[in-house]
Amino acid sequence: MRALRFDKFGDPSVLHLADVADPAAGPGFAVVRVTAASINPSDVKNVAGAMEGTTLPRTPGRDFAGIVERGPAEWVGHEVFGTGGDLGFTIDGSHAESLVVPVSALTPKPARLSAAEAGSVGVTSVVAWQGLIEYAALQPGEIVAVIGVGGGVGTAVAQLARWRGASLIVGVDVQAPTPDSPAERSIDRFVSSDEHLTDAVRQATGGYGANVIFDAVGGVTFEPALKSLAHRGRLVTISATGRARVEFDLRDFYHNESRIIGADSRKLDASASAQRLAGMLPAFESGAIAAPPIDQVVPLNRAVEVYERVAGGARARYVLAP
Repeated sequence: MRALRFDKFGDPSVLHLADVADPAAGPGFAVVRVTAASINPSDVKNVAGAMEGTTLPRTPGRDFAGIVERGPAEWVGHEVFGTGGDLGFTIDGSHAESLVVPVSALTPKPARLSAAEAGSVGVTSVVAWQGLIEYAALQPGEIVAVIGVGGGVGTAVAQLARWRGASLIVGVDVQAPTPDSPAERSIDRFVSSDEHLTDAVRQATGGYGANVIFDAVGGVTFEPALKSLAHRGRLVTISATGRARVEFDLRDFYHNESRIIGADSRKLDASASAQRLAGMLPAFESGAIAAPPIDQVVPLNRAVEVYERVAGGARARYVLAP
């Protein structure tokens, strides 16, 4: 089969398309013929050597959708989707014609999603669930602010918050979400991150602040986000844009009884990620969680070109169709 490979770290030029042996499905495993696999920024960082734990040589790619070709009879022929913090790092990933995963990593593809859509929602949905539902323990009726709402993770968080009964969802970004996009439909109010973030969030929430803030930007937005929390609010952060070291007033922090939570979907392997995706299946099937718009579906032989675009900072959503 054909697979995208890298045997050293570097810019996307280190990637090359290679013919490799077809994967085999041992006991407890399944071979999935990949029909779609998105390229996430973390895939590009992985190739660059900016992610921990990667062993070489390797096929990158975390998200996938496909059809089970070999494995337990009850799965063969079924459409599935998934993701994993191990895929593309310690085991070969999805940027190939096929991949092998544990049977416990298989989740039925939602009928409402196309293959390209299902192959692009894994990382974003799993980290949204991990941070918002598991770690911040969002309760119905709470106020949520999403920083970076126009991105893939931010869109997933806003939709998940709506599905789980948030009373008010404030979207924060450099520009308003595209009209009638999943992000735009999920938020109640928009705040530009060019404004004074704390004052803007306070105003949008009637002075109360947010019970949960999911910061998909981090770094430059960390301190104003922390100041935007309601009493006993929870700040979830998954990134460190602009700077990795931050400062905040410790007295304000403990007087407000705030909580700071880090979330890292890399800590969830393909099987653990499948458990989270299974919990979201009703939302995918009902349309409560829709995939963000896909800008382009490209064949595997153009993968390096698209990696270069993502490495260059493109916010577009690209999906490989091996």
